[in-house]
Amino acid sequence: MTEISQVSMLDLLPPNLKRDPALAAAAKSIDEELRSITAAISKLSRYDRLDELTDAEADELAWEMHVDFYDTSLPLSQKRELVKNAIPFHRRKGTPAAVEELVSILFGEGKVEEWFEYGGDRGYFQVITNNPEVTQERAQEFYRAVESVKRKSAHLERVILSQSEPMNLYFAGVLRMGEKMTVRMV
Repeated sequence: MTEISQVSMLDLLPPNLKRDPALAAAAKSIDEELRSITAAISKLSRYDRLDELTDAEADELAWEMHVDFYDTSLPLSQKRELVKNAIPFHRRKGTPAAVEELVSILFGEGKVEEWFEYGGDRGYFQVITNNPEVTQERAQEFYRAVESVKRKSAHLERVILSQSEPMNLYFAGVLRMGEKMTVRMV
């Protein structure tokens, strides 16, 4: 079976019109234009190719989908992830899961603990992350990201940076066994 991109207008003409040199030339002349249009059609559905979006397409799609926390200076891979997750974010907006997903996309791993899980005040939560890039310089960006998806009645109390490093631990024990004798001289 021939793909539509390989079909020529000349192939579609009936035999009596193919013999007319003017019509045959006209059919061949529009083949290139039709091929370019056919190639452009595959790019119309951006949702089918979210992993292949260009920078400009990701920016435009983020605007169309109202991605709350979106910055045009983000790396392309993060832009694509935010656009891919725009609809799920809108569905789960206001939940700890939405905060965790956004933190994971933008800053690496992150976990949300609500006030009742760590003994905090009612309505507060904390975010635990292992990304050392969540520093004072990026604190505003982190705060804006969390504010864009959390519920309005919840308040970010603190961000805990949790790091684990491999460490060699050495320990020893001593066991002393013996008898105690008391000698009395009489």
